[in-house]
Amino acid sequence: MSDTTTANFDFRATTTASSPAVMRTAPQAVSVEKSLLSMMAIEPLTIIARCISDGMNGDYFYVPAHRILWELLRECFDKGVTIDTTTIAQRLEDRKQLETVGGVQGLVDVFTYATTCGLYEAHFAILKEKYIRRSIILASNRSIEAAYTSEAEIDHILDETEQEVMKIRTSAARDDSWDFSSTLKEAVTNLERIMNGGDTVLGITTGFPLLDRKVNGLKPGELFVIAARPSMGKTSFMMNIIEHMVLDLKKTTLCFSCEMPAVQLLERLLMARSGVSRNSLRCGKSIPKGEMKKLSEAVKELKSVASSTLIIDDTAAISISELRAKARRVQREHPDLCCIGIDYLQLMRSHTKQAQNSREREIAEISGGLKSLAKELHIPIVVLAQLNRGPENRPGKNKGVPMMSDLRESGAIEQDADMIGLLYRTAYYAEDDEERANAGADANLILAKNRNGETGDIPLTFKAEIMRFVPREAQEEENPNL
Repeated sequence: MSDTTTANFDFRATTTASSPAVMRTAPQAVSVEKSLLSMMAIEPLTIIARCISDGMNGDYFYVPAHRILWELLRECFDKGVTIDTTTIAQRLEDRKQLETVGGVQGLVDVFTYATTCGLYEAHFAILKEKYIRRSIILASNRSIEAAYTSEAEIDHILDETEQEVMKIRTSAARDDSWDFSSTLKEAVTNLERIMNGGDTVLGITTGFPLLDRKVNGLKPGELFVIAARPSMGKTSFMMNIIEHMVLDLKKTTLCFSCEMPAVQLLERLLMARSGVSRNSLRCGKSIPKGEMKKLSEAVKELKSVASSTLIIDDTAAISISELRAKARRVQREHPDLCCIGIDYLQLMRSHTKQAQNSREREIAEISGGLKSLAKELHIPIVVLAQLNRGPENRPGKNKGVPMMSDLRESGAIEQDADMIGLLYRTAYYAEDDEERANAGADANLILAKNRNGETGDIPLTFKAEIMRFVPREAQEEENPNL
């Protein structure tokens, strides 16, 4: 078998005004490829199993004939077929691929290549490095081609380029080893935490104890959708959670606001933190000294802590591609990033061709993209969503009570979300002053979906003057298992 056989890779150099295009040899280690294939023939059960568990695929091999042999060896391994020169040669002959690998002599040359299985780790590391180098070159070539010819939006091209690089980085850092003892210890520790402290949660707390108990805190990779009709206070609820993470837990949080400018979000945060309402501020110089002191303390606290832990991006109609790119960059700059908040899902955009033809498809791409981002960055994402008019159309006592089916424009949100909270305020749907007075400031978050725990009602009180939700004791007529 000739070592000069090449794979179907395009490794052209860039042409410049001062330098013509140069054909370069791709990064390769043909002798190492032979060595590993020979090891597979010597100890197939051990070496092929290790190659599979270490993530090897056909593209690890630069020589096409070596790739054919690897794929056939893996197939025989998966089916439990005996691996020897005669069996492999016959299978190649049946597939009319024997001459492609250099005939029987070429096969014998590979399987009898001088090596020892003790060199597996060193040789696998070399092969992987060459594969990653070729992957970088191929990704760069595709990006160059897209930059020249693609009609897609520039942020879509940038997102695809970044995803290619992230995929290579993930492949380079892959470690699928599983330590049973350490994993068991972690599981036991989690159970002990639950047994020893009734209020202990495994994830990041939200500041709402009942919600934390039901969802066990916000955990890495989870997508938490908070949905409501307009004017229910969903932005305030999300900002209350972010305030808790930033000021109480001192954790870095990223907030995307597609609806409100950053300054308005900070105004809401300051009012909620200080307890000073906008009406009090309108009093001007006559504002009570006590409230002025609270406001000053809130400003000082926010300035000292949040300057490094709260990041707000108020780009209007941000695309899922742009949001992903920004989130990745923030995590690189702030490795302690613990959560992302988004206000709100239906104001985001996707610029793929499929999304342009269907609003439902666009929302599905955005929803799926956010779930994938949560898993990729290994942090929870809290995203707000708008409901349709279903709650207004319900009769009697159910008027205003939302359901998951009220989520606008796509059922994909229900599928992608790990938790769905439906927020509503009873007084908003009161038909007269007496009913409105009885309802007061009551609000509810219906935890309608919880992939890893119980669902139910979370009673709240909404202090509209300071944009804050606080826990409320459930009334007897409220169903905790709604």
